[in-house]
Amino acid sequence: MFFLLPTSVSVKAQDAVTTEVSAQNTDDATNASLDDAKQLEKKNKKDKDVIEISEKFFYNLAIDLISILIIVLLIYYPNYRKMEYIFTYFMFNIVIYLLTYVLNEVKISMGAAFGLFAVFSMLRYRTEGISMKDMTYLFIFIGMGLISAIQLEYYELLIINGILIALTYIMDGNLVFKREFSKIVKYENIELIKPENHAVLIEDLKKRTGLPIHRIAVNKIDFLRDVADVRIYFYAK
Repeated sequence: MFFLLPTSVSVKAQDAVTTEVSAQNTDDATNASLDDAKQLEKKNKKDKDVIEISEKFFYNLAIDLISILIIVLLIYYPNYRKMEYIFTYFMFNIVIYLLTYVLNEVKISMGAAFGLFAVFSMLRYRTEGISMKDMTYLFIFIGMGLISAIQLEYYELLIINGILIALTYIMDGNLVFKREFSKIVKYENIELIKPENHAVLIEDLKKRTGLPIHRIAVNKIDFLRDVADVRIYFYAK
């Protein structure tokens, strides 16, 4: 009996040591697994932050630039003969394309995204007012840059840009609707501003300007100087 007691005690001590060693090994394995998971997460995050410029980037950019050239050279410039906005249209399109591509590839914080768009919100045209038609073309080019940068298939991008080009040509190519232009002129014969004399006023403005005016609108009247601001509307010849 006395011989069995130390034996059982030693067995229990050995089991306790084994259990402690197993627990320690389990903790070490758990810590190693956590370290591997953290390293894998850091690696994946680093891989996500790397911008990969593939052939698709250049193909989509080429399709985008060709679409802009078609609209500018075949629709916008022949109709309006404005060179000062062409640089703006191209640069807005390219910058929007690059920004959209980068934001699509790199994960940035919400604060950085809001800060980026806040910077763009401060950009204004302070020197000269831009017409509604020019703003529409600017929106078209911005939309093209945005669509081209979201990595669509080639045929999808060609179809979308083709639809935009076709609709722009139909709506502003004098096929369905006549292109109407407008100008503001100062008119000194204040008696003809009255509504009953509008027909006479239109004929007088036609003779003075040589433009095929079909309607007018009186914007402002200055009785102190006997001058009125009249907006004239005419179709392109």
